[in-house]
Amino acid sequence: MTVLTPIRVVADHFDLAVSTLHYWERRGLIAPHRRGGQRWYDTDQLYRIALIKEWRRSGQFGLDQIALMLSGGPAWLDEVAARIREVERQQAELTRARAYLDRLLGCHSPEDPERCPGFRAETDIPGIAAAAMIPATATHTAEAENAAV
Repeated sequence: MTVLTPIRVVADHFDLAVSTLHYWERRGLIAPHRRGGQRWYDTDQLYRIALIKEWRRSGQFGLDQIALMLSGGPAWLDEVAARIREVERQQAELTRARAYLDRLLGCHSPEDPERCPGFRAETDIPGIAAAAMIPATATHTAEAENAAV
């Protein structure tokens, strides 16, 4: 005997709107049983709903990707592997961003972030090597002399 669970119980259990379950049904992601005009879900469908919800939450998969992944065959493994690569890329980007923000917090020039020595040391600016060799007062003097000519 198959145990069936009514849509309201499913929606409440998974913290989903009933309209979300209707939408997933229209998209072909789930297939409830019908009894007396109501939707009822068997155990396999409940696991499918749990899987869809988890993929949406943690894997950040779109419904088109989920539809492909649920269509059968090994395609879902390729999608998961591709998503892992994307998550790793994002993690590396976030690690770089965090390190940069930590360096900014340690800056000894709180009023002028562009003057932060750590930022300046790591930032590639055209002509900075040549300008670094000329003291700022000498640069201003040379500019004044050129302007006077």
